[in-house]
Amino acid sequence: MRLFSVGAGASDERAPQTTEHPSAPIPIVGPGVGESIRVPLGETGHATFPLMLGAAEFGWNVDLETSHGILDRYVEFGGNAIHTADGFSGGRSEHIIGQWLRSRGQRDRALLSVRVGAHADNPGLGSVNLVRAVEGSLTRLGVDRIDVLYLDATLDAATNLEDTLATVEWLLEAGKIGAVGAFGFAPERLVEARILASAGYPRIEVIDSPYNLVRRQPFEGDLRLVAGAQNLAVTPSHALEHGFLSGRHRNRSIASRGVRGEQLRGQLNRRGIKILRALDQVSSELDVPVAAVSIAWLIAQRTVVAPIVNTFATDHVDELMQGAGVMLSRAQVAELTRAGN
Repeated sequence: MRLFSVGAGASDERAPQTTEHPSAPIPIVGPGVGESIRVPLGETGHATFPLMLGAAEFGWNVDLETSHGILDRYVEFGGNAIHTADGFSGGRSEHIIGQWLRSRGQRDRALLSVRVGAHADNPGLGSVNLVRAVEGSLTRLGVDRIDVLYLDATLDAATNLEDTLATVEWLLEAGKIGAVGAFGFAPERLVEARILASAGYPRIEVIDSPYNLVRRQPFEGDLRLVAGAQNLAVTPSHALEHGFLSGRHRNRSIASRGVRGEQLRGQLNRRGIKILRALDQVSSELDVPVAAVSIAWLIAQRTVVAPIVNTFATDHVDELMQGAGVMLSRAQVAELTRAGN
């Protein structure tokens, strides 16, 4: 069932008035409809549109003008959550978002999340580099507060977690960040973080783990069990697996584009066609784009709150936003899940 679509404006008085059957879906159509669609981001106190706009391509494969157009389109349809990282394009992504926030006057309406720990100037989660990384992101973004700070442990699994959380506590008290998330944390490290939180240290409330129909592990394991037990909000990145799950790369696997190694190459050769066929079937049944079905499957997963999706063009946003308005049946969720097994 499609709850809303991206088409003609809802306020268009020229649109013909029709009488819907009482059992028909609520006819929500057009820009701005998503402003009423918000879900709690775990226990952070923030509310998010159920799809976060990722900015990994800004300043790299997408220029400033196109980036601003993508942001405009996302907000036009009611989105409010923008995700970037200090390591995206060496900080250029943050510069571009900062320019957009100032030129559009959108800071107060935006839920801004930033992942730190991978910038070449301030790598890792050591106390000094963590403070410098946050200050650098605030400067590039031109803001005085990051709503959700994701700690990126992919380059730093050795730093003492207690020291990191002590620094996070100072950042929270100073008003530089509002809530804490984690990226690249192993399940046992999340358990350690919760033990430290019981002793008074800041609590991790959100996690980002790459997850989609193709890349089911490592999230579907201990990580999801820990997320559920700790009531963590999950905002999975790589929701479309670099475009494959949008159906845009049917004639070549992701692995052939150099994104992953031999293991993923084998997985996609065995499973890729099967997954795309299942996506095509559901897409046809619901009359929505393949990308929207991929997003809807993620949102239907336990503990997932809002996938993080990167895009290259404004027309892609139109497709993606429909994913938050699609309600898959249990049979459709099960069929897509089986196709990815």
